[in-house]
Amino acid sequence: MSTSSIAQEPMLVVDDLRVSFPNRDGGWVEAVRGVSFSLGRERLGIVGESGSGKSQTGRAILGLTAPEGRVSAKRLTFNGVDLLNCSPRQRRELRGGRIAMVLQDPKFSLNPVMTIGKQIMETLQAHTAVSAKQAKSTALQALVSVQIDNAERVFNLYPHEVSGGMGQRAMIAMMLIANPDLLIADEPTSALDVTVQLQVLSILDALVVQRGMGLIFVSHDLRLVSTFCDRILVMYAGKVVEELQAGGLVNAKHPYTQGLLNCLPKLGDDRHPLPTLNRQPEWAL
Repeated sequence: MSTSSIAQEPMLVVDDLRVSFPNRDGGWVEAVRGVSFSLGRERLGIVGESGSGKSQTGRAILGLTAPEGRVSAKRLTFNGVDLLNCSPRQRRELRGGRIAMVLQDPKFSLNPVMTIGKQIMETLQAHTAVSAKQAKSTALQALVSVQIDNAERVFNLYPHEVSGGMGQRAMIAMMLIANPDLLIADEPTSALDVTVQLQVLSILDALVVQRGMGLIFVSHDLRLVSTFCDRILVMYAGKVVEELQAGGLVNAKHPYTQGLLNCLPKLGDDRHPLPTLNRQPEWAL
């Protein structure tokens, strides 16, 4: 392979990703069905309703699919590393180091019996040979980088002692402390009020621009993703039904995407009640 072709290779390549889980009848249910996309140093939004396969796609990339699940793909590579066939040790080095994931609700993601600072330090020490003193200093800097005032105080707090917005910022700091090349953010703003949402998005945006990081932003909010991301994948029933440039959302062709857009409230438009999505069986084929 030539140097120019290596330089042009996307950071992440996902080709025909499938994730299945066993059902009670002894068969298998496909939660993700043939998802394909590539990612460079950009912001990619994945949107769809609950159960569309968004989160399972992100978990499969990171190797966090439940043990009973089955993952397959024609190709699933990150910077040339085969994510399906790499060794457990190599996978562990990648996870949290070069690929990180911010989960939806910090209440269920942070360890309730460890202080926030200790958890951030633990992440750094798992991937970098640093002293405890260096780890603490870096952890405090990470908290400052996500716009947390009085980082020393927050460092010593337990997860239940901080607000949802503060906990989410701490999660972002934890996932970014090892300087990953790729961040998967699974609905990182869904449990936050609008003001805090904007602050978290501003932090993520600055990190993509300053660090040259790739970002997969998983959400159910079409309007939010269209204003924040560069590209959008629309998922329905486990598969990608449409791919769009974020600015071209109004030009969506698939009836599912059009239906989602039509259900959004609009200023100056007196529609009561709002229309509901009329799903068609063929969309799931």
